[in-house]
Amino acid sequence: MTKHLFLPLIALFFSSLALAQQPAAKEKSDPEAKKILDNIRKKYEGYKSFELAFTLTLEVPGQAQEVQKGTTAQAGNQFRLDMDDQVIVSDGKTTWVYVKKNNEVQINDAAPGDQSEFLTPKELLRRYQKGDFLYAITEKSTVGGKLLTHIEFKPVSRNSEYSKIRVSVDEKALTIESIKAFAKDGSRYTFKITRLSPNKTLPADHFSFDTKKYPGVRVEDLRM
Repeated sequence: MTKHLFLPLIALFFSSLALAQQPAAKEKSDPEAKKILDNIRKKYEGYKSFELAFTLTLEVPGQAQEVQKGTTAQAGNQFRLDMDDQVIVSDGKTTWVYVKKNNEVQINDAAPGDQSEFLTPKELLRRYQKGDFLYAITEKSTVGGKLLTHIEFKPVSRNSEYSKIRVSVDEKALTIESIKAFAKDGSRYTFKITRLSPNKTLPADHFSFDTKKYPGVRVEDLRM
């Protein structure tokens, strides 16, 4: 999976964490669903740092199913994403995007928008009142011994590339368990959290990229 394909999909997941919004349309979202998502947002915002592990499953018509595993971490405005094919790191001032197969890193000045583009759930959870979706609880079911509440989101805009997004949450633990996005072209993307470690102590160099550790790496420095 290339960076250009991966980032929109993964950003979709974290955008979904921030979907408890007041819709712009006259229709109203499910107040019970909003209450659940409000509580999850507050919990995430209470973390000083966290690390989570996940799997991302891609189902594209006419292609073999693809599964990638990864981890992402955040502390303040610093974040790190580790995937099978790439690493994205930011210390709040500089952002590095490393493509493993090419042994190449692109360096940019960190911009205010980097957090929402590159996976920072706490930041995206603050983007709360854009009104892009209507949402409602569709069912509750027991999965793996957990009672999950399934919330379905439908975009207000007809121009959205997604027909719906299904979010499964554990109300008792106040956690997101999985997100499944249904694209209008028939593709489906499932993001499942396999481990969440809140308030984890992370080493300072976890949010920087040392080119000396990558022999022969090609550096493209685009900083101004």
